[in-house]
Amino acid sequence: MNSIFKVALRVNNLKGFINPVRCGLLTSSTQKVTTRNLWHLSNKLQVNPKTYNDFGSCNCGNVKYVHTKAEKELVEFLTEEILAERKAQKVKTIPTEIDGFKANLNGAEVTLTKKTDTETIKISFNVNHSVDSDAEPEINDSMDKPEIGELKSKPAFRIDFSRADTNISILCSFVAPNEQDDGYNDSFGIDEVSIYNGEWNENVYSVSGEVLDTYLYDLLLNYLEEKGISNEFVEKLSNYSTAYEHSAYIGLLEGLSKFIAGK
Repeated sequence: MNSIFKVALRVNNLKGFINPVRCGLLTSSTQKVTTRNLWHLSNKLQVNPKTYNDFGSCNCGNVKYVHTKAEKELVEFLTEEILAERKAQKVKTIPTEIDGFKANLNGAEVTLTKKTDTETIKISFNVNHSVDSDAEPEINDSMDKPEIGELKSKPAFRIDFSRADTNISILCSFVAPNEQDDGYNDSFGIDEVSIYNGEWNENVYSVSGEVLDTYLYDLLLNYLEEKGISNEFVEKLSNYSTAYEHSAYIGLLEGLSKFIAGK
């Protein structure tokens, strides 16, 4: 491998990736996640928790459950927050496919599958801890609302090519604009490559994208593009993940509200 030349030309700044088949998808835990509070301040209704009366009623509709002060304030805030999130929601119905890849949703896990006469292509990712803003917030004491970029989900994703009993697995992740190499405008990069027969096991060899030969690395990106996994497709994947993650977040708020309210 021309690893010295490869590293000199391309710095992926990706650390600690392990085999994607053994442990599933990375959850981008190293990302700096912009809090929903900033999103709330900049994009949604400002919430002032309602006061509750001296008789212990918090207008939740449950007359059998006695609420504490913290529970009342939390339910009231969640009610406003859910309304605000739904107002900000851009995609109300999650699509069932992307560019011919059929989607299967299972909690935080998303699988996109396309079958041809010769192979099956499966793209898998997890929306947990995948959200970050497109720009760093600019915050100072004189600002009523912080100026931040749109929150987007950019999960690490695994691409599996299967032919008969042979599988090629390529782990990829998004590349931040300030991390792109000179002369390259790829929105995603290759983190790891492995090939194996049957089920993955501890003996399967995997190679990091950081030490792949530069030319081989580029040829693999060309191969992915021919299979429909281009920069444009990956942008659609990010939009899909963003919409699904936002929907899951609203569902979490609703479940939390019902639990606290005792419903």
